[in-house]
Amino acid sequence: MLSHDDLQALWLTLLLASVTVCVLLVVGTPLAWWLSRTRSRCRTAVEAIVALPLVLPPTVLGFYLLVAMSPRGLIGAPWLQFTDSTLSFSFTALVIASTLYSLPFVVQPLQGSFEATGRVPLETASLLRASPMDAFLTVASPLALRGYITAAVLGFAHTLGEFGVVLMVGGSIPGQTKVLSIAIYDHVETLEYAQAHLLSGGLLVFSFLTLLIVYGLNRRLPIRVT
Repeated sequence: MLSHDDLQALWLTLLLASVTVCVLLVVGTPLAWWLSRTRSRCRTAVEAIVALPLVLPPTVLGFYLLVAMSPRGLIGAPWLQFTDSTLSFSFTALVIASTLYSLPFVVQPLQGSFEATGRVPLETASLLRASPMDAFLTVASPLALRGYITAAVLGFAHTLGEFGVVLMVGGSIPGQTKVLSIAIYDHVETLEYAQAHLLSGGLLVFSFLTLLIVYGLNRRLPIRVT
């Protein structure tokens, strides 16, 4: 059976993953759209920055975020001034860190889907006097449905398994920053292997089912040729 602390960690993890995915879709959609359409020389550099969390050790990213979120840091200082509370070791810090760490898992699928739509559908919409925003919402977005599904599911699943980044910026405060991955680590440290097996097995099954759903939906959705 799950303890009260484990249930708190489960709820906090689900909440963190949900909020992070929402933020990522809002931030990642225009970024992915720009990357798929721009001819700017900065594109390669931006793509490299977006993909950086894929190769950067989580503790490195977490360390620099912790420094930036400290009361004297670049982000933490103005946050403390306007909110009268510290940013580090808070749920908000977890959201910021998770958003940055899961960014490529949302932006890259969206970028690929936007690129696959081609320019013909948008040019046709333009000839029909559709505004750029209208064309994006009614033409590009529906054609990129596969990308949205993949981005949302992978972003959610990836956030569930984060450890190094969230530990650095959030620590292990029950009910506030202690997520499932940290709860598993704490159980192992105290030799509570039964609880660690239960939580780890649950994440393992969830991760497998997540990939199964993504591949299944992508196979069933019609392929649009442009």
